[in-house]
Amino acid sequence: MATSRVTVSRSIQPLLRKSFSSYPLKSPKHLYKCHPCPLWSSSFSLCLSNNNNNNHKSPRSLFSSSSSFFCSSSFSSSALPQSSLMASSVDNLDENPLLKYFEFPPFDVVEPKHVRPGIRALLKQLESDLIELEKTVEPTWPKLVDPLEKIIDRLQVVWGVVSHLKSVKDSDELRSAIEEVQPEKVEFLLKLGQSKPLYNAFKAIQESPSWNTLSEARKRIVEGQIKEAVLSGVSLEDEKREQFNKIQQELEKLSQKFGENVLDATKKFEKLIIDKKDIEGLPASALGLAAQTAVSKGHENATAENGPWVITLDMPSYLPVLQHAQNRSLREEVYRAYITRASSGDIDNTPIIDQILKLRLEKAKLLGYNNYAEVSMAMKMATVDKAEELLEKLRSASWNPAVQDMEDLKKFCKDQNAIEANDLNNWDLTFWSERLRESKYDINQEELRPFFSLPKVMDGLFNLAKTLFDIHIEPADGLAPVWNKDVRFYCVKDPLGNPIAYFYFDPYSRPSEKRGGAWMDEVVARSRALARAGTSARLPVAHMVCNQSPPVGDKPSLMTFYEVETVFHEFGHALQHMLTKEDEGLCSGIRGIEWDAVELPSQFMENWCYERDVLMSIAKHYETGETLPEEVYLKLLAARTFRAGTASLRQIRFSSLDLELHTKYVPGGSESIYDVDKRVSDRTAVIPPLPEDRFLCSFNHIFAGGYAAGYYSYKWAEVLSADAFSAFEDAGLNNDKAVKETGKKFRETVLALGGGKPPLEVFVEFRGREPSPEALLRHNGLLPVAASV
Repeated sequence: MATSRVTVSRSIQPLLRKSFSSYPLKSPKHLYKCHPCPLWSSSFSLCLSNNNNNNHKSPRSLFSSSSSFFCSSSFSSSALPQSSLMASSVDNLDENPLLKYFEFPPFDVVEPKHVRPGIRALLKQLESDLIELEKTVEPTWPKLVDPLEKIIDRLQVVWGVVSHLKSVKDSDELRSAIEEVQPEKVEFLLKLGQSKPLYNAFKAIQESPSWNTLSEARKRIVEGQIKEAVLSGVSLEDEKREQFNKIQQELEKLSQKFGENVLDATKKFEKLIIDKKDIEGLPASALGLAAQTAVSKGHENATAENGPWVITLDMPSYLPVLQHAQNRSLREEVYRAYITRASSGDIDNTPIIDQILKLRLEKAKLLGYNNYAEVSMAMKMATVDKAEELLEKLRSASWNPAVQDMEDLKKFCKDQNAIEANDLNNWDLTFWSERLRESKYDINQEELRPFFSLPKVMDGLFNLAKTLFDIHIEPADGLAPVWNKDVRFYCVKDPLGNPIAYFYFDPYSRPSEKRGGAWMDEVVARSRALARAGTSARLPVAHMVCNQSPPVGDKPSLMTFYEVETVFHEFGHALQHMLTKEDEGLCSGIRGIEWDAVELPSQFMENWCYERDVLMSIAKHYETGETLPEEVYLKLLAARTFRAGTASLRQIRFSSLDLELHTKYVPGGSESIYDVDKRVSDRTAVIPPLPEDRFLCSFNHIFAGGYAAGYYSYKWAEVLSADAFSAFEDAGLNNDKAVKETGKKFRETVLALGGGKPPLEVFVEFRGREPSPEALLRHNGLLPVAASV
């Protein structure tokens, strides 16, 4: 919803397409929520951490704008057919790590030089396999679905490795290589998605006398494949199909370029500060990071105490400036740089946005829809009307509290005799909100950092998973190759000690090479068809990627509470991927789950950060071992709904703008995309964005990720997740037995059933009734207002 919020509730995405912007998944609550991966101020970040790329995806259709799950063939005895691959080129393919059989992807040895020959050899073989399947296909599972899954998987494993490295280890050489072979990959996907022999075979299964004997999961797969084929243009003929394919190729290129421009713009900004008075107010952790960044930029003698310091637009650097810098002009400079990223010069995303929206509309018309939002909703729980109805209900419930939030902030500034009290601007809001939070709840977020060291947080998270879901998580470093020395590898085991899944965890920000935000990705899905000999199913493997503050000096990574929430969020996505019991690879884990339900487990896990026993288990001072004082915990709990109306409106602005651009906006018409943003902001922002605000130019979620006409999914799934957590509240959070029983039921439904059952039915099976927004409004402190609306 990875985000995100990878939220695993995105519109169904293509099974084979890997988005370079990420499943994203989370975002700071006082900014905007994704996750991002949960997914941020009028500046926008990313699903779960930075909101720049939300990449939590649930692949289903071949061509949705994102899909962070790759179905790799690792663990499969039916991996890449090397004899044919090796003979297909003279480029020394036998030494190409992308084409060798492996248990886990060879992230440590893949280089840009391997991409062109490896992908081309693979595509040549897969095209041959597709032709053979079309010749021999029969409307049966063994003769249609199993071989199709293997073709999909072979491409997923190789393309997944390459695209993941682009997200976490970007370089000009890798970009160039991917850009060159990407059109060939898209061409193959179009052939696969528009295969009439395969489409007709799926139709024949659906119309056969044996249809009613199929499991619900298999029926979902068949129905989904038929619908996806139609959305991929299988019913188009001649000129219309050719036009559709050109649009698809161009959208792929534009989406990739959009994300690259955001990354380049983020990396481009550097603010060197020499005078200490210019950074007064910044906490020690931010100064340490700024000095560490300065050292990496060539200022070898930089120290946290004496500088020089380098500020960047990467979230761990940017956010503390907005929150704590007393220097108002510095806040303004950094804020303006952030909200105008990728909006000028040769990395201006404005024309790219216009072209993306134009092509999406053309694509929708070719498919017989009125607008692109209808295309997006074809594979979601909601309809356009239902999504807009929910957003309006939440907007109405949030508006008055948000107005009161602003009045409270203005009054506080006047009471503090702030110079800007009568002229609060956008770069002042986060700073004074933090001061008000400190005053109202006596909580300083920076002073909480020493209580949230990464090792202790992970220990507490794993213990929670053991309590709720009866699993054991153990370090398995060295078992699988990794792409950076800081990446950890873990094994998930059942109570008998048997491995049931694996996952990578890449926690720290690396702005020079790593995309911002936080996300969860599928590496390998659980699959019966791709099981090794002697096993019943291939085990799932996941990525968890965050961008939190790295260790500084001899201190461990000391986390903000928001970063703690982010880790819990992404882990929720990973749990749904790893704990699935569905063996059909095309709908196991997060595959096949409607996009607007995919954030349920991720946002659900965030709730546990506020549960007393869980929080106290992770909140231990990294030096003294002291537990977070009880009174501080109570203040943290009370502060949970601080400025909740404002935070809610932020997400509603993003969601409403997304829908507006994909329903009513006319590309090339009298109204610009920024006119639309202003019109939407008039209804969703108490303090309007600056006229020069260009956050759309860094809105990776909808232009380089999987959230196009689907960003509302964060709010849609938040209703589901809050109501799901309320089942534990009803059972009694202090009742260990009841918590374990409810956790088992959650695992056996939400986490186990994957995309093999409609998400509403899954929810009802867990909760015993259909979802209600009451829990969400209650958790956010908005229920009384909502009741009066």
